[in-house]
Amino acid sequence: MLAEPRAAPRPGAEPSAPLRTEFAFVLPRGYVDEQGVVHRDGLMRLATARDEIQPIRDPRVRENEAYLTVILLSRVITRLGTLPQINPGIVEGMFASDLAFLQDLYRRINQDGTSQAAVTCPACKHEFAVEIGGGSPGGS
Repeated sequence: MLAEPRAAPRPGAEPSAPLRTEFAFVLPRGYVDEQGVVHRDGLMRLATARDEIQPIRDPRVRENEAYLTVILLSRVITRLGTLPQINPGIVEGMFASDLAFLQDLYRRINQDGTSQAAVTCPACKHEFAVEIGGGSPGGS
């Protein structure tokens, strides 16, 4: 009996690790809900093609292209603090610094494939990687 052909492993390839599809983050300021509760910790998932295509059909995006970011983020943020759901109204109510943070995280995980950033210590010039999503309040 002949053995089934198998693809040869790529030279230098590491064993397959499970695909990471969700990334934890901590907002720099936090979303303040109607009761005054600040929500900072959350999860963002990888975007699908549908996530990027469907918002283009939305009339709010047709009127104002900048609204694409609001809808897109509301689709890929799966958790934010104790909020029961994330919708465009929540993203609209975020501080500009948090919106910029989330846009950068989205770009990093969906285009660059990582949530890490290379940084250099200003004092000793040591280079290292940090998790851009942040790990704990006060983290980066």
